[in-house]
Amino acid sequence: MGEIEQYNENTFEQFRQINGYGEDFWYARDLQKILNYEQWRNFLKVIEKAKEACKNSGQFVQDHFAEVSKMVELGSGAKRKIDDYELSRYACYLIVQNADPKKEIVALGQTYFAVQTRKQELQEQFETLDEDKKRLAIRNELKEHNKSLAEAAKNAGVETNLDYAIFQNHGYKGLYGGLGAKEIHQRKGLKKSQQILDHMGSTELAANLFRATQTDEKLRRDRIQGKSNAYRTHFEVGEKVRQTIQELGGTMPEDLPTPEKSIKQIEKMEQKKQLKGGDKDEQD
Repeated sequence: MGEIEQYNENTFEQFRQINGYGEDFWYARDLQKILNYEQWRNFLKVIEKAKEACKNSGQFVQDHFAEVSKMVELGSGAKRKIDDYELSRYACYLIVQNADPKKEIVALGQTYFAVQTRKQELQEQFETLDEDKKRLAIRNELKEHNKSLAEAAKNAGVETNLDYAIFQNHGYKGLYGGLGAKEIHQRKGLKKSQQILDHMGSTELAANLFRATQTDEKLRRDRIQGKSNAYRTHFEVGEKVRQTIQELGGTMPEDLPTPEKSIKQIEKMEQKKQLKGGDKDEQD
């Protein structure tokens, strides 16, 4: 995974462009270099296969492979007009699927664009969800990321359950303007057995998800060692997320309303719907 992340930063991400509509795209000439194709004519063959695959999937080819021309400077200082393509993320995915599989970078590209394309699909699907389903989706993602965060914290020296509780509390204090888990719990009017994350709306959950993922990455990237340094890192990341919310004019997390239904209640409702749907299918 580390090797793929390195390529994300140093190659695919480095050459990513953004058009006037805020959409990602890559120039085919850049992708040619990344995938180690020396001759443009050979890379064009791969592009043609990808265009055919695009057409066969029912997509409008021009939406993903936009023909462009641009001026490039030659070694002599003169300029020459060359043909190129502006490629969507999906177009890049199709190209790496049709490129030479013997090249190591092609295999990495296949993974990278598959992940990125899936992320885009999930984001588009997420935007169509109602509030309850958004809460469920983010809460489930947060559960997974908290496992990774716990591992990163342990590697930094946060070893016991008490250490981890203190570590988590520092993250909350940074994000909630000094309020720890106990204070947030009281503010939400929850019973002792109820978890605060199960009583957050999608906006509040998203802020906590961002806090968790960014702390996880920072602990690993900066190779933080020592539990006091890990505590401070979690607090600083939480504080930075809070600052970002403030700069964007958002509502502070402690001021967001507590939903009437808990995540557990939503899960039970969803299970009942599925069971009813299953009974109906059997009757049909």
